[in-house]
Amino acid sequence: MNQLTQYFPFIAAGASLLALFEPALFTWFNTFFIKIGLALIMFFTGLSLNADDFRRVAKNPRPVVIGFILQYSVMPTMGYLSAELFHLPKELAAGLILVACCPGGTASNVISYLAKADVPLSVSMTACSTLAAALFTPMLSSYLIGSRVPVDAWAMMIDTVLVILLPIFLALVLKHTAQRMIMRLEKGGNFIAVLLITLIVASIIGSSHTPILQGGLTLILAVITLHAGGFFFGYILSRLLKLDLIRARTVSIEVGMQNSGLGVVLATRHLSALAAVPCAISSLVHSIIGSIVAAWWSKKRPPFMH
Repeated sequence: MNQLTQYFPFIAAGASLLALFEPALFTWFNTFFIKIGLALIMFFTGLSLNADDFRRVAKNPRPVVIGFILQYSVMPTMGYLSAELFHLPKELAAGLILVACCPGGTASNVISYLAKADVPLSVSMTACSTLAAALFTPMLSSYLIGSRVPVDAWAMMIDTVLVILLPIFLALVLKHTAQRMIMRLEKGGNFIAVLLITLIVASIIGSSHTPILQGGLTLILAVITLHAGGFFFGYILSRLLKLDLIRARTVSIEVGMQNSGLGVVLATRHLSALAAVPCAISSLVHSIIGSIVAAWWSKKRPPFMH
């Protein structure tokens, strides 16, 4: 693992804080660059996949199926309830619900590694939820956002295919046709992904620094509630469904961490710039929570896990 990835929460937090007070440092990374950036991140995600990931799913699908169901039920529900609980304005509520309906993020694989969880399971779950995102993310977000903000689910579905499935497919093809080039790209993949995610998060926060500074606490609490609920219910429900401790931890991490970059792209293109703010904050919050969880689980078992 590239060590830089482990420090992503601190890098992103520093850049986000800087963006609040010096927006111009990051707002040049506009919507066009954000979309390209996410496509590149998904391309590097595709490079990390191989046939063994899908063989594992076929051999023992139950943990992946449980994780998949929780991913697309717990998080959308938490997104809707958090938006209602904190009485978020329409556009912010729509953005929070949208990111809650996104697939698991690739950062979950790193967090699973640091937490000494089941990394192959994490990778398999990320792959499955990501591939299904073209259908589930537009469908769920459109239904749950409802009348708050108009949503074109079909256009969102096309965008999801373009920025997720197409780059992954290209990566898988190149792995078999240009192996030498791919080996070189993989070495710098983590660094590029961390850089791009940081720029995406800081750009959105910088462009919306005024509403964040004026009333950001409520929004931050809503995002924390969303992800904390994902980690908590992902673990509890996994244990109730008889997954062992390590797999339950893995599902918890996977459910609690979203592909916030996808949320940013979809919110910016189909909702509004303001709706992208919860997605940007989400990237920072789930990484911090995930890092804390990883540090805790890698060293000791909390009493309720014995």
